[in-house]
Parts: sequence; C-alpha cells; structure tokens
Amino acid sequence: MTNKVRKAVFPAAGLGTRFLPATKASPKEMLPLVDKPLIQYSVEEAVASGCESILIITGRDKTAIEDHFDIAFELEQTLKQKGKGDLLEMVHAISELAQVTYTRQKQALGLGHAIYQAKDFVGNEPFAALLADDVVDAERPALRQMIDVFEKYQAPVIATMQVEGEAISRFGVIDADEVEPGVYKVKDMVEKPPFAEAPSDLAIIGRYIFTPDIFEAIEQTKPGAGGEIQITDAMRILLKTRPLYALRLNGRRHDAGDKLGFLIATVEFALKREDLANDFREYLRTLQL
Repeated sequence: MTNKVRKAVFPAAGLGTRFLPATKASPKEMLPLVDKPLIQYSVEEAVASGCESILIITGRDKTAIEDHFDIAFELEQTLKQKGKGDLLEMVHAISELAQVTYTRQKQALGLGHAIYQAKDFVGNEPFAALLADDVVDAERPALRQMIDVFEKYQAPVIATMQVEGEAISRFGVIDADEVEPGVYKVKDMVEKPPFAEAPSDLAIIGRYIFTPDIFEAIEQTKPGAGGEIQITDAMRILLKTRPLYALRLNGRRHDAGDKLGFLIATVEFALKREDLANDFREYLRTLQL
C-alpha cells in the first residue's frame, strides 16, 4: 500500500432535501457560493492538498456536476470570439483541475454506502473523502492539514471542530485523548448524542482520510434508520482493529448544506472578494438591523 494520499472521493448522490425546492432538478453540490459551485471549492481543496485523481459519486439528476468539470466547447469558443480572455481562462481551468471520474450510487443509502462505491477506484491506497456542503475556509487547505497527520501516524484521520452547547447533538461526536495540540486518538464515536451525554465538544465534520480496510468495515456494518449504512458505524468497527485519529482543523467550517449556514458562508466569502468586498460592505451598513 502506498502511503501517499493521491485520490479523493466526493459523495454527491444525496437528494438535497434541506434545500428544496432549489434542489428539485439541480444538484445541491452545484449551489453557487458567490459565483462558484460548492463542489468546486472542495475539489480545489483536494487538488491543492496533493490529490491527483477525483471520483465523484453521483446519482440521478446529477449530470450538471459532470458537465461543470468537462470542457464547454461552445462556451469557450464564444468567449474566445468575444475577446473575453479572462473568462475563457477561468472556464477552461475548471476542466483542467484534475482527472475526474464518476460512478453512480443507484440508491442513496447513507454515507457509508456512498463511500463503498469507491472501492474499485481506490484499490489498495489510502484516500480522502470530502463532503461538498462542508466548506472549510482555511489558510492551509483543511485536507492538507489532515494529510500531515496521516503521514505522521499512518492511520485514518477524521476532521473535527469544537461545537458549544446543545448544537453538539446535531453531529457525530468523538470520545478521544489529545496526543498533541489539536490531534486526538479516538476511543469511540457517538452519532447525535443528547447534549448531556456527549462525550466531548468535538464534532465530526465532512473530511476523512481512510485506509482501504474501511471497505471491509462497511461490509460488516448493519443498516440503521431508513436502511442507511452510516460511516460512523463503520469507523467504530474499524476502531477495533486499528488506531484512528482526529484533527481539530485550523479554519472556519461552514455548513453550506443548511440554509442559514449557506447564507452566512455567502456573506463571509463575498466580503473576502476584492471585486465585491467594498461595495457589499457599504450595502450591509445600510441595512436597518
């Protein structure tokens, strides 16, 4: 098994029910954060972290994702004819980002089931899994931070963030010992515990680095509610045979799959844009809040 994380997997077959009706015919992953779809932020993060091959796990009505990362010949020709070189360069760069392949998840049966679709793609290599609606704004790419931990400990790594108070019950939560600042050796995981029973304030977020033995663990995982195979349950099986680490990311995580989280992310990303920040900030100051 190679020790280099070269491959990244993007589960994108979910129904996006939190964003209906916008996601009735359009993939949630294609919702624009300012002017770039959510999934492009995550693919760019993976590429910036050293990943060379990308697998996007799609479902029905997700062809817009494939079109986005493909060459748009007619659009590029039109931009070329109109002399819009900067836009041409930006559009063409998307199709050159990475080697992107696709596979279909015929039924949305949970994150564990989605990741299992990557078994042939991964082979005998470690790999990253990223959820596009978790957007992490960080100076050093979030996935690169995790790869550093993986290379040091040679074990699976999950991303965590601190969540205060009752909100922790919306997440998977780790029970872990801190082995160095921000790095934890995981003892157990609990899915959406009541606040009073949460083993820590460290929530699992949508970034993972797995070794190929995760697939065997998924095969042993019993379906939970709705017949879904949860990746947390598979990781608990994995914990019985190998160590697993968690990293508290340096950066700000946005839940862009949630309406309020998406709005907050839109405002914060717009305020970081040189071409928008000044005018947008002035507009925000006019609001009677």
